[in-house]
Amino acid sequence: MNNYQAIFEPLTVKRMTLKNRVVMPPMGTNFANMDGTFSMQHVSYYEQRAKGGTGLITLENVCIDYPMGTNGARQLRMDNDQYISGLWHFNEKMHAYGACTSVQINHAGASAYGLRLDGEQPVSASNIPSKKGNPIPRPLTEEEIYGIVERYADGALRAQRAGFDCVEIHAGHSYLLSQFLSPLYNKRTDKFGGSPENRARLTKLVVEAVRKAVGPFFPISLRFSADELLEGGNTLEDTIEILSYFAEEVDILNVSAALNDSLQYQIDKMNLADGWRAYMSKAVKERFPDKVTVTSGNIRSPKRATEILEAGDADLLAMGRGLIAEPNWVNKVANGQEDLLRKCISCNIGCADHRIAKARPMRCTVNPDLHYEDDYKMKPVLHPTKMVVIGGGTTGLEAAATAAEVGVSVELFEQKEYLGGLGHEIARFPDKKRIDDFITYEINRCKELDNLAIHLNHAATLTDIEAIGPDIIVNATGAKPLLPPINGLKKQLDNPNRKIFSIFDILEDMSNFQEFEGKEIVVIGGGAVGLDVVEYYAERGAKKVSIVEMQGEIGKDLDLITKLAMMEIVEKFDVEVYVETKLTEVKESSFLVEKDGEIVELPFDLGFVCLGMRAEAPMIRELDQYARSHGAVLLNMGDSKVARRIMEGTREARDILKTIEVLENTRTQKMLFEQTKSLQATQTI
Repeated sequence: MNNYQAIFEPLTVKRMTLKNRVVMPPMGTNFANMDGTFSMQHVSYYEQRAKGGTGLITLENVCIDYPMGTNGARQLRMDNDQYISGLWHFNEKMHAYGACTSVQINHAGASAYGLRLDGEQPVSASNIPSKKGNPIPRPLTEEEIYGIVERYADGALRAQRAGFDCVEIHAGHSYLLSQFLSPLYNKRTDKFGGSPENRARLTKLVVEAVRKAVGPFFPISLRFSADELLEGGNTLEDTIEILSYFAEEVDILNVSAALNDSLQYQIDKMNLADGWRAYMSKAVKERFPDKVTVTSGNIRSPKRATEILEAGDADLLAMGRGLIAEPNWVNKVANGQEDLLRKCISCNIGCADHRIAKARPMRCTVNPDLHYEDDYKMKPVLHPTKMVVIGGGTTGLEAAATAAEVGVSVELFEQKEYLGGLGHEIARFPDKKRIDDFITYEINRCKELDNLAIHLNHAATLTDIEAIGPDIIVNATGAKPLLPPINGLKKQLDNPNRKIFSIFDILEDMSNFQEFEGKEIVVIGGGAVGLDVVEYYAERGAKKVSIVEMQGEIGKDLDLITKLAMMEIVEKFDVEVYVETKLTEVKESSFLVEKDGEIVELPFDLGFVCLGMRAEAPMIRELDQYARSHGAVLLNMGDSKVARRIMEGTREARDILKTIEVLENTRTQKMLFEQTKSLQATQTI
């Protein structure tokens, strides 16, 4: 066994025995069919995590009261018996791999998905929206409250009949039970509002009804926001008091955090430490020592996971986005393959922003196939195939490794002395260091492949390509900063004593940017890169930080978690924000900007021009001519096609399999044609 034995200790809760301490918590996917049933890809997505060794798979929150309790663009349903057969099929699949299963039953309340309500007003404890800007709900009547309690009991019994090993009640994250528990939402003056005991009454009724429905031997889990992390909301101490009103009938206390307006602490932002919430589960465990506790919060490292368990801070580890990124986390740790863990980088783009803000199906920046994982490796090429990759960033590495894993002979050229491209450079910001975890994984993955050669400090030339004679050429040369022809900009960037820099200047040598105290910083450009610079200086004590953006808001294209986190920094550190403001001239120690038709001068000690990135593909014409004349396939992908995020490049890189498939099919058809032609010739003779 390895050094992480605590992770693999079995745990029995009532009549459920988990083979290890890793839990997949409920996470919405938008994979369900529109009628609330499973799609094939949906089941396959969960199957990968069960096959990967996860001890307890918790099905994403399922609607028990349709339509008023529904949420998400596509949500599973179990509000009547016609859904049992699909849920039973799901459980058979998970149990076949030795995983136990749970399902989270939930009523969305004021967080209901409006398009399904057919014009009806959402319901809640009071008339307080569950999120700033959301529709105003109406308070539930007492009769309606008791009806919802019955729905929870019906849902729990249905879960038991469908073959689940456990049922989880969602009492956190700004859903209905949370809306009654939190003083931020609950302004009632009847027996369901006011004191902690009254605010706990609905959850107590639900827990008691669920226990009565499933009997004494069936495990019940309760997920809750231990600290709402908002002024006026429940603190950890408040929540521990509230738990005392209904914890007796609960077996598992799933300790989460935050509400909708503190979402960056619920769906953890990138710079939060591994297992940062463990202090919360520790406090709950100390108050309720006989209960099984679950903790979560950016848990990626098996070392940190083991520390939490061995310290007794929690009994189980919920690894949500970690298992989206790496479904084989448990098996890889068990087999000593820690260096091949594809760790979640907590970017929250495909898993949170896609799903919550854009109503898209869930995706992952570092895992381009959530449904079928490594199945492609079972289809190696039948014909000798060569591929050249130009550029060793995340896109190039993913394309190279994927092709090599199906038997293609690959050579990758990177002009710099290191791999990872812009991703590795951005990771030099302390708050973005998790990005390097993905690059480390890609490098380690490449090292496992004997048919993949990497050439560092080597800018590819046509001579190199002609010598190899590739069937496929991948251009993944990345992007460069966009520096428009603004008066004085080029002059100041060329100034040997300059105070003006681009994003690459700071990333290429951060040792030159370590002075913070007393410094006045002005950043031009309110996108992701500009805000990274703002975050870097504001959090480290700069005297004054200002940001200038031409559009009407900063962070317009950021994912919702990162935007919330950045707006928190802007507010906390009094960052001066200029929107609808245009840079007109660059001076040695100041920017001239135009705001509302007036010119304003912004002095600085350090000025940064972060106006986005542009695709950089210097050889693309030559490569195209070569490919046409030699019958090769040329692919331009990642930032060298269009400057975007890592996720788009990773998915394009995995699509190299489609190019290989077409090439294989063409060659096979040609081979069969030649064989047929030869056979016909023989028969004629």
